[in-house]
Amino acid sequence: MVCNVVIEFAPLEDELGDVLDKAMRHACCTEQTLATRSGVAAEKIHDAIDYRYELTHDELRRLASALKLNEPGLLALAQNRYPLPEISGLPFCLYPLRTPHGIGVANAYIVAECGQSSGILFDSGADYAQIERVWPKRIRKLDAIFITHAETEHVGGLAGLQRTLGRVPVFFPEGICISDTNVTAMDIGGGFAMGEGARLRFGAFEVRALKTPGHAEAHNSYIVSAPALPDATQMLVSGDILFAGSAGRGFFCTQTFADSLRRIFTELPGKTVVAPGHGPLTTLEHERLHNPFSC
Repeated sequence: MVCNVVIEFAPLEDELGDVLDKAMRHACCTEQTLATRSGVAAEKIHDAIDYRYELTHDELRRLASALKLNEPGLLALAQNRYPLPEISGLPFCLYPLRTPHGIGVANAYIVAECGQSSGILFDSGADYAQIERVWPKRIRKLDAIFITHAETEHVGGLAGLQRTLGRVPVFFPEGICISDTNVTAMDIGGGFAMGEGARLRFGAFEVRALKTPGHAEAHNSYIVSAPALPDATQMLVSGDILFAGSAGRGFFCTQTFADSLRRIFTELPGKTVVAPGHGPLTTLEHERLHNPFSC
């Protein structure tokens, strides 16, 4: 059985300035160094990172080449025309929970059998009050909560969910550190660390952990699939590794981040639906074609 996906609009996480800034960080490149490599004035690069865009198509192409970015994707972002794919074919119902984060959104997701009142949750939003406002009325019980990484906008609602729904098993990356968030050890008490390749079954669904460090030292992405339907579309909950039209920042290690991003692009099927920590849903095939960081 293939169910419909509940989709709510979300803006792209990043625009041109963000992508250039992240690409420079990943390349350990200063504005002056990039200017030398690309032949684009450092002042223009600085203005673009500050969201003041006066770059010509030729300059954008030279920047894409110097930073090893996907040229068509970078040009599409610069023109505010980054395409998004139609999402369909998932063998479960998906409820995106989008809450404000800066000028964009932070995402959590519930996966459930269509028509059922229980499901599994991926990440928990910045705080419970925000998650409660967008919580689907149909879902009254959680069988598990999966955490991609310990940043407040992804774990802040955990304590409130545990108080409201009772003690729900929590699964998280090995080596996770919650000291910089408002989550306590009690909120994940009884939880379990998931290492590379760990699998869990919940009714018709399977969740498999992929270690994708780089943005954070302890960062998991999760593949959600229906083993009884091997040809059905699977979903990747990518946390802050891969976004529609962009990628995260390598706060922990830029090289490790690049390795994790490359792994996602090369190892998973193209029809995989990507459910990112910020921004709209997309597909891996689409991002291979268009994402500036797909090169």
